[in-house]
Amino acid sequence: MASAAAPVAPPAVEPLSGVRLIAAAFALALANFVVVLDMTIANVSVPHIAGGLAVSPTQGTWVITSYAVADAIIVPLTGWLAARFGTVRWFIISIIGFGVFSFLCGVSRTLDALVLFRVLQGLSGGPLMPLTQILLLRIFPKEKAGIGLAIWAMTTTTAPILGPILGGQISDNWGWPWIFFINLPVVAICAFGVGSLLPRFETPRIKAPIDMVGMALLVLSVGAFQIMLDTGREHDWFGSAWIVGLAILSAISFAAFVIWELTDANPVVDLRIFRFRGFSFSTLAISLGFGAFFAQVVLTPLWLQQVAGYTATDTGLIVAWIGVFAVLFSPIAAALIGRIDIRISIFAGILWMALMSLLRAGWTADTDYWTLVTPHLLQGMGMPFFFVGLTALALSSVPEKDQTMAAGLMNFLRTLSGAIATAIATTAWDSQSRVARSELVPALNDPAGAMSMLERAGLTLEQARAAIDRLVEVQAATIGVLHIFLASGVVFLIAAAAVWFVPLPKKVAMATGH
Repeated sequence: MASAAAPVAPPAVEPLSGVRLIAAAFALALANFVVVLDMTIANVSVPHIAGGLAVSPTQGTWVITSYAVADAIIVPLTGWLAARFGTVRWFIISIIGFGVFSFLCGVSRTLDALVLFRVLQGLSGGPLMPLTQILLLRIFPKEKAGIGLAIWAMTTTTAPILGPILGGQISDNWGWPWIFFINLPVVAICAFGVGSLLPRFETPRIKAPIDMVGMALLVLSVGAFQIMLDTGREHDWFGSAWIVGLAILSAISFAAFVIWELTDANPVVDLRIFRFRGFSFSTLAISLGFGAFFAQVVLTPLWLQQVAGYTATDTGLIVAWIGVFAVLFSPIAAALIGRIDIRISIFAGILWMALMSLLRAGWTADTDYWTLVTPHLLQGMGMPFFFVGLTALALSSVPEKDQTMAAGLMNFLRTLSGAIATAIATTAWDSQSRVARSELVPALNDPAGAMSMLERAGLTLEQARAAIDRLVEVQAATIGVLHIFLASGVVFLIAAAAVWFVPLPKKVAMATGH
């Protein structure tokens, strides 16, 4: 696989210093920040986007999944693209493309156009995370390389925290297109900074071979599968020839992809890396865990706004608490690596996240602000042990020469699992809500009496009926989302169990790959 973090090394170049180093590091950190920010800034804006484009909120989540899938597909190609066009040159191409498609997302007036430009935005932005990490390591002196990695890690961690807050504020006060328009000045600063300060860090251009057949099969399989998930509910799932056709196309292209990648001399995704049991089960754990985590991150804002009556701004201020302890506990998680059996800290972190799923399952439609905040705040304590620990364990389970390709593959599967989990969770929520409604209606206690009381209070018959119907809808949707939280908790438990199938490596250390 063309590694996400291993383009050809440049000739020896003196690192930057002084003001130039600070300016270059700022430009790179800002680029990484804005790309990661766009993964979460749209989450709390989905109801606004759906309303503005006259589509259902479930369809509105395509804005999230389309970006995530495009990002996942392009990351394994970052190494090849950087080798073919040059690391700095491809960074500038990517950041400019990210800006152009951000603008086109903002001016879109149909869902089809918005999803298309989100895909192109994801394809442009995907390489920027590994490229910023690579370039930060190059511009700092070797003895200060840790500072570069710390800057990269800090922006990667803080951006998802600020995303929901900014998304809520912008959607409520400016309108949803501005969640894309705010990228434009950032893109201009990053492109100018990198273009003027980093040309001497350019890498040699090499016509590296690329597995076009493998890439085509990958896009076909992932794309068909994601479309099947996103449109299945509207087409009655496998009662529709369209959905059946997508499922068959995805299955056949995936089987062909696996066979091709295992036999091709230059595979776009080197599946042979799964021969290492430690890497396989670590990747399984992080994919399951991230899928469960991302499903909650997407569903919670939808439920808060559609059912609990929160604004996008207030929703952002609830969801954002998840990052507080995540930032504070990250150094602790990193410090424990190599000091104790890392599987213990990972297992404890995932169990903690499962416990927070159980805590969420105690919510009601009338839950107060701090009861909603508590599981978000506390969940951050387990996240670093899950994310940092599993990444270290997975990469330490393969030989050093294979670590960068393993990192790219793990990132691909993690990102894809988030997109798939989003589609499954939103569909399951709708289904569970309908089941709950069908059970609640026959169990209503004296609905005729309640309607009479509402009519005596001044409501018309239609208004009284609508009020009771709304009450049932709210309770059904709440029951439905609580079932998804419980299911996420079960998935976390499976991920925690998978950790113990990983042999403890002789040495566990953080790799510098993506």
